[in-house]
Amino acid sequence: MPTILGQNQYGKAENRVVKITRHGDTHHIKDLNVSVALSGDMDEVHYSGSNANVLPTDTTKNTVYAFAKEYGIESAEQFGIHLARHFVTSQEPIHQARIRIEEYAWERIETSDGNSKFIGADEVKHSFVRKGQETRVAQITFDGETWQVISGLKDLTVMNSTNSEFWGYVKDKYTTLPEAYDRILATQVSAKWRYSWSSDEERMPNWEKSYEQARKHMLQAFAETYSLSLQQTLYQMGSRIINSRSEIDEIRFSLPNKHHFLVDLEPFGLKNDNEVYFAADRPYGLIEATVLRDGVEPQIPLDMTNL
Repeated sequence: MPTILGQNQYGKAENRVVKITRHGDTHHIKDLNVSVALSGDMDEVHYSGSNANVLPTDTTKNTVYAFAKEYGIESAEQFGIHLARHFVTSQEPIHQARIRIEEYAWERIETSDGNSKFIGADEVKHSFVRKGQETRVAQITFDGETWQVISGLKDLTVMNSTNSEFWGYVKDKYTTLPEAYDRILATQVSAKWRYSWSSDEERMPNWEKSYEQARKHMLQAFAETYSLSLQQTLYQMGSRIINSRSEIDEIRFSLPNKHHFLVDLEPFGLKNDNEVYFAADRPYGLIEATVLRDGVEPQIPLDMTNL
C-alpha cells in the first residue's frame, strides 16, 4: 500500500541565549530559551535525502545568537517576530516559521539603605504569589503574510488562604469529600493568551506592557474573587484580562488544584481551627477552560502541554 508524507517540520530546539544590556553601571538581563521550527518544500529531503532545500539546524542556532546582538531583545515576542520574518523571507523553500520562547526572569538585588528602618506590613493580606517561579512563554508563527502571537506564563503558584468554599456538589456512594465553607484555594497557573494582531498593516502591541498588565489583572482577579469553585475563579481571571486588554482576544487556562487538607489534631488534644494543613501534590484536580471575546473563534489548542 503506497504511503505519502504528512505534516513535517524541523529546526533547532532550546537554544539558550542570555543578552546583557549595559547602561553604565546598570545592567539589564534577558534570559531566553528559543526553539525554531521550519516547514515548507521539504518533501525531497524525506523521500530521497536531498538537502537542497534544507537550512541546517546549526544555522538556525547561529541566527538566534546573531540576532540577539544585531537586534537586541526588547521582548520575547519582538525577538520571535524578527526571527520568524527572517526565516520565511530569506529562504524560498521555507513557508512557515514557528518560534517558541521561554523567558526566565531575573530580579535585581537592591542594596540596603543604611538609614532605613524596618516597618513591617501595612495591613494583613490573604493572597500570595510565590516569587521567582513563573516562566514567561511565547509562540510566534508566520507564514509570509499572517502572524499569530500567543503569549503567556506557566508555573505561577498562587494561593488564597480564605474566601474560598466548595459545597453543593454531586454525591454518590463513592463520595467521601466533606463540604468546605472556608478552605485554602491554591493552584499553579498555566495561561496562554492570543493577540488580535495578525498583520504588519496593524499596529503592533506593546508586548512588555501587555504581558505585565495581563499578569496583573489575572492576579487581581484571583485575589478579589470570593470563590465557590476554581472554575468560577478561572472565568473571572480570563474575563478580567479580556475586558481590560483590547489587544487580547482569547485566553486558555490550565489550573491544577493544589489541595490543602486540614490535619486531624484531635488525637493530640488539639483543635485545628483552619490553621494546620497537609499540602498534597497528587492526585490533583485539573481545571481547564478557554475564555473568549464575544464573536471570536478559538484558535489556541485545547491541549496546551506542547506549548
